[in-house]
Amino acid sequence: MVRIGKLVVIGVGLIGGSFALAMKRSGGAESVVGVGRGRSNIEAAHRLGIVDRGFVLDDAWTAELGDADLVFLAPPVGQMPSLLAAIAPHLGLQTLITDAGSTKQDVVAAARTLLGSALPRFVPGHPIAGTEHSGATAAFDALFRDKQVVLTPLLETDATALTRVAECWTRCGATVRRLDPARHDAILSAVSHLPHTLAFALIADLAARADANDCFDLAGTGLRDFTRLASSHPGMWRDICLANRDALRRDLASYRDRLQRIDALLDARDGEALLALFTRAHSARDAWVERQSGGDEV
Repeated sequence: MVRIGKLVVIGVGLIGGSFALAMKRSGGAESVVGVGRGRSNIEAAHRLGIVDRGFVLDDAWTAELGDADLVFLAPPVGQMPSLLAAIAPHLGLQTLITDAGSTKQDVVAAARTLLGSALPRFVPGHPIAGTEHSGATAAFDALFRDKQVVLTPLLETDATALTRVAECWTRCGATVRRLDPARHDAILSAVSHLPHTLAFALIADLAARADANDCFDLAGTGLRDFTRLASSHPGMWRDICLANRDALRRDLASYRDRLQRIDALLDARDGEALLALFTRAHSARDAWVERQSGGDEV
């Protein structure tokens, strides 16, 4: 299996930190250099053994890129263009680059503009895994075990680069599949970006009510389970929603139509039609859960 001599992780949070831990503990990486925005988070990553050396973006960290075997980009997607611009002049001639962004068309467009001759060694990716927690302290080496990772290679992507990045994810315990970037964004809008938006919207609506305290006091596990995603990092999800806004707006419109249909059934007191809708949804969810072995993506 693939073995990485030097891994540079930019963005040592839940995803980047978990990738580093999984690679180190599986024997897939000899050393890990971490780079991030916050010094306290980088210090925590070093203390927890996630990275062997750490830098903040204000340090002279780009010197670490020349002899790196793999650079793993795991910042919020809104920061990806500036990071690609920062790393491009310093990458070694053999250095592979991959990312973990939840959107792919915007990342691919930025890479085409900014990576220059390194573009064939860039393998866009997205692990379908996560929790509502963030930061290095949330990282754990089993995060990707039995989860899917989507790679969206370009026409220019070097076959060896694609194979090596895929093998890294296999080392982490993941199952790798490939998708076109636009198809990835369309699917993830429906099954991830829309649910997060709905969770944030529902909590925002409840919190704005005059009787918000009573509502939250009487809420049980149903509300907690439905809105777990609203505990996710707000800035990260702002960036994701804006990056995939066209697909997300289409899905919001479709969901809005479904809600209006339910409202019409309630207005008509049409219990039979409401029962049929709920039954179809119940059966569809049960069938989906039966096919799945992993958890939700955050």
